[in-house]
Amino acid sequence: MIVEQIWTANSGRNFNYLIACPETGEALAVDPLDHEKCLAAAKAKGWKITQILNTHEHRDHTGGNQQMIAATKAPVLAHANAKDKIPEMSRGLRAGDVIKVGKTVELECLDTPGHTMSHICVRSHTDTPALFCGDTLFNAGAGNCHNGGHPNELYNTFAAQLARLPEHTLIYPGHDYIARNLAFTLDREPDNAKAKEMLPQMERQDPSKALVTTLAVEREINTFFRLTSPSVIKRLREAFPDLPDNPDPKTVFLRLRELRNRW
Repeated sequence: MIVEQIWTANSGRNFNYLIACPETGEALAVDPLDHEKCLAAAKAKGWKITQILNTHEHRDHTGGNQQMIAATKAPVLAHANAKDKIPEMSRGLRAGDVIKVGKTVELECLDTPGHTMSHICVRSHTDTPALFCGDTLFNAGAGNCHNGGHPNELYNTFAAQLARLPEHTLIYPGHDYIARNLAFTLDREPDNAKAKEMLPQMERQDPSKALVTTLAVEREINTFFRLTSPSVIKRLREAFPDLPDNPDPKTVFLRLRELRNRW
């Protein structure tokens, strides 16, 4: 499996992806908002885009569909429940479905509600698994729930699915928000040494050559995985004095998400 991360350099700081089979040159385009860059990257690599995947229905992820279809005739795949919101969709996906790309690539679909209620993440069946997580999981952060999502469902997705993935899983998010998210981590957990070390580097990062984290790294720097940290809970109590003495992880997650909404 070959992964090409495409930096759009737009105001939304989107990442698009091509996932290619090295044997056949067939490729899956993930959230190809910048259709021109995606098509140019495929041409430069000698790949043929044969499928398009939308992780969810928001226009900053589906906005390139029509142009991509016109150029490639590729079908659009998305969450089965997004049919009414993504008119170009031709295959509806559910948890456990497999997307095959060429002869060698298999991607397993995860039903990951929270950012929206029709959100798909896909995980590669490779020795080093990769997670293409749209707007569910960001580097050092979590998706918001403002436009059709729900924080309870986002917590369940994190706790029941993402947290159980292998530690060496590579994380490929839909946007580059890592510097801002690390700043939030340090606001919530000022003694987080790993986040403190990374922030200056990420503020200088060239997103066209972005750092690819792993789940193990996310557990260190992502506040939404650090729900039992004494420092996180102590700082959270300053904002929410009614927080119980030993708050459960869901309560911590929901309060963190509430703070991040206005931070």
